[in-house]
Amino acid sequence: MPSSRTARAAFAVAAIAGLAAAPLTACSTSGSGDGKVTITFLTGSDVTNATTAKDLIAGFQAQNPDITVKVDSQSGGSSADNAVKTKLATDTMDDVFYYNSGSLFQALNADTKLVNLSDQAWAGTLEADFKRVVSTSKGLYGAPLGTSLAGGVMYNRDVYKRLNLSVPKDWAEFLANSQKIKAAGITAVEQTFGDTWTSQILILADFANITAQSAAWADDYTANKAKYATQPALASFEHLADLKKNGLLNADFASAKNDAGLKAVAEGTAGHYPMLSSLISTVKQNSPDKIDNIGFFPLPADNAADTRLTVWEPSALYIPRTTTGAKLDAAKKFVAFALSKEGCDIQNKDLTPSGPYVTSACALPKDVPSLLNDMTPYFQQKLTGPALEFLSPVKGPNLENIAVQVGSGISAAKDGAALYDDDVKKQAQQLGLKGW
Repeated sequence: MPSSRTARAAFAVAAIAGLAAAPLTACSTSGSGDGKVTITFLTGSDVTNATTAKDLIAGFQAQNPDITVKVDSQSGGSSADNAVKTKLATDTMDDVFYYNSGSLFQALNADTKLVNLSDQAWAGTLEADFKRVVSTSKGLYGAPLGTSLAGGVMYNRDVYKRLNLSVPKDWAEFLANSQKIKAAGITAVEQTFGDTWTSQILILADFANITAQSAAWADDYTANKAKYATQPALASFEHLADLKKNGLLNADFASAKNDAGLKAVAEGTAGHYPMLSSLISTVKQNSPDKIDNIGFFPLPADNAADTRLTVWEPSALYIPRTTTGAKLDAAKKFVAFALSKEGCDIQNKDLTPSGPYVTSACALPKDVPSLLNDMTPYFQQKLTGPALEFLSPVKGPNLENIAVQVGSGISAAKDGAALYDDDVKKQAQQLGLKGW
């Protein structure tokens, strides 16, 4: 699979995915004798992150006049992860920093380099899945900033209502719904392989269904003990192949672009579109009068009991162990402020929501697209699971091209899955993972 950073950039979710940025400087000013203290906060230099940081700091300092927070920022890039690791290794990290959750977090040596925040009041408000991707067996280290997003199926509400269809609980029901949509003269499932990154959404969005059947699958995959060419993961490729095999795709699936796919499902010329929830922002921009025509459900598993919503978790705020004394107290207060009512209000104002929050401390605004509210019950019923990239560093660079082959009927599902298993091998070896 593509790297966390590459995938999120391609999927236009940079606002909540975060930037693994290293500071231009890491000057952390000590507290003064008059009780005042200055801390630094590392975040991304893009407009969204800069605006959010500015507003969080202004709100925090208004409540804490004896604490000054200085922003330290830099754009992301291929060297950003190493830069963050270097800053932590050389004890020059800012007092609070914003960074990825999941597999990239796991490479930070959290138990020795980060402050355990499990005793903070806000820790009890976190969703279990998010805790999983910012924790080790020894502690919890991150506080979420921004909302989640999910992979699943966008569907047209009007088409479903007109054809008297219900949200499918399993793959057979999804195919049955699709056949009824096709019989009504409407494209059943939109695909947009002209933007090749969209070809892999169905496979990525199926991952929570895999872990519902095999909780340790990601760990086994990382250890080279689980493969996509065998079940339960093979089903992801089989489902992708089913769509072309059953004649359910739009005629121009090979060349269509993402914007056209979003327009099709918004206007009802397509019934379904496998996609990320974050792309509702594009619909809001291009088809604002159609935005609430779009609903959302998880990619159905073969068995209804295994159907889960696959979630891309937000990035988080962390505190390095080099932050001590009065600065540590101030840093903890700043992190807590981000999850306070005032901090949540700032997030709602500055960040474009792409799914539910992963903390009960924050709530989505009432005027969000209805698609986002469709996701909430899965969180409430604990029918969610993190995307693979949050649980394993193993990702192959050619998934989208392999998915195009399978989704176009060029390669059989099992052959495509085997190609992908081979694709990830070199990357796993470069990471020095055991068993490869």
